[in-house]
Amino acid sequence: MNNAAIATAPQVEIVVPVYNEQAALETCVRRLHRFLSAELPFSWRIVVADNASTDGTEPIGRALATELRDVAYVRLAQKGRGRALRAAWSASDARVVAYMDVDLSTDLRALLPLLAPLLSGHSDVAIGTRLAHGARVVRGPKRELISRAYNVILRTVLRARFSDAQCGFKAVRADALATLLPHVKDEGWFFDTELLVLAQRRGLRIHEVPVDWVDDPDSRVDVVATALADLRGVWRLLLDSPVVRFMSVGVASTLAYALLFVVLTAGLALGAALANVLALAMTAVANTAANRRWTFGIRGRAERARQYALGVVVFALTLALTSGALATLHGLDPHPARWVQLTVLVLAGLAATITRYVALKSWVFARAARRQRAEARA
Repeated sequence: MNNAAIATAPQVEIVVPVYNEQAALETCVRRLHRFLSAELPFSWRIVVADNASTDGTEPIGRALATELRDVAYVRLAQKGRGRALRAAWSASDARVVAYMDVDLSTDLRALLPLLAPLLSGHSDVAIGTRLAHGARVVRGPKRELISRAYNVILRTVLRARFSDAQCGFKAVRADALATLLPHVKDEGWFFDTELLVLAQRRGLRIHEVPVDWVDDPDSRVDVVATALADLRGVWRLLLDSPVVRFMSVGVASTLAYALLFVVLTAGLALGAALANVLALAMTAVANTAANRRWTFGIRGRAERARQYALGVVVFALTLALTSGALATLHGLDPHPARWVQLTVLVLAGLAATITRYVALKSWVFARAARRQRAEARA
């Protein structure tokens, strides 16, 4: 940052990411600067984050940073809006960081409602939304359809509870951002969505502000390419979701259980009931450990003994279901084939999977997860 007038840490830092915006940059920054000077009751800073522009954006950005108080300019060697936001936010010393698009499509009067709940400590993340009740939006039918379809996909596939992932008008508390940013992988347009999904998964509060928004007819965003990149990002987050990780652990545990059952019954000639108990007991400990670390992200030794003890109770539930299924099978056929026994037991184990997930999430690891969220906010 090359503005010597910026000496003290502001309460709010607003980043304007730009790429080849020589036509719009000066008008945007001057308008935003006038608004903040007149309307914002907090200390603030504007940062122009130039991600490798090849036109006249750089000299304009540097001139604005030299002329205007509380304006800074940073330049990145590589392109990518997410990369620009990551670099600017990582270097910020403000309590709250925000960003808005250079076209200023969002009415600036929504800025104070966006920032206030973060500065008060009520919320962790705040977003402008064009899809909530009270928003007023002017844009073409094509972009309206794409935006709504994308957010339906997020709600369906990723169970997103926020209404608008793509509005270029967002803010995050710096302490919450520190827990999120290291885990955000995207460097482009999907950066916003990934940040919000991770915030939701960590139980952070996301505040929504309905905005007045007018589409920029001069937008140079490649809608098709961006949409395809976003869909790839959605797929990546789905594969990394707690449910998918739990299912992966469950599949591995089921295969291990089946192998152990066959070894114990065929190799050691144990009865099916005893083999079921031993195979479940051996896989239950590994299952609890894997879900503790991988599915629910619990680290450290705190409450580990309690969690494993509760895991034994969950194991007892699975044992009851599988033993009941085995007893029912033997009641129907006193001498079933080994593959029939194994099939019944595996199906019974799969039936217990949903109950096990709910128990682990809402009971076994719930207290540790709440503690981690509280520590993240502290």
